[in-house]
Amino acid sequence: MGQDDPEGHRDDVRLLGIEVVFALSPQAKGKVERPYRWLQDRIVRTCALERLSTLEQVREVLREEVDRYNNHQVHSTTREIPGVRFAKAIGADNSLFRPFTLPEPYTSPKDVFCLRERRMVNAYRRISLYGHELQVPKAPLRNELDIHMIPNLDKQAMELRLWWEHTLIHRLALPLDGFKVHL
Repeated sequence: MGQDDPEGHRDDVRLLGIEVVFALSPQAKGKVERPYRWLQDRIVRTCALERLSTLEQVREVLREEVDRYNNHQVHSTTREIPGVRFAKAIGADNSLFRPFTLPEPYTSPKDVFCLRERRMVNAYRRISLYGHELQVPKAPLRNELDIHMIPNLDKQAMELRLWWEHTLIHRLALPLDGFKVHL
């Protein structure tokens, strides 16, 4: 797994029919990184000048700067305001943005935007997941299941959706304690 391209992220976007394209030249990387570097520098300077120190104060500066950049500032290369340019492209159907649709066989966005694991069903129709021994009554023996994990921090629970050959075969929720997942 590379830092720029973790395997899980690549699989998630492919599931949605999106191809990952890497910047192959310094110029292409600069085109992407330059606005972020400029924005970061501007936010840091503003916070220092205004002596802001709380996260909420900094978030407000970020919101204002992003709004200014997208909706008020004329871009130095295109000579257009980015938000106006984007609206024109959408109106002329000249954009790669498409409406979100769930890929088959999924019925919930939870199955697309989730953490994933794979586990083998043992002879007792059980799987082991982060210290939990789970009974999976509808799972075929000695086959791998795709486990979609959806954390719910408010309820301190991990929703599990177990898939086998494009079919949702089991759902359950477990306490979030014990899951070694970085959120």
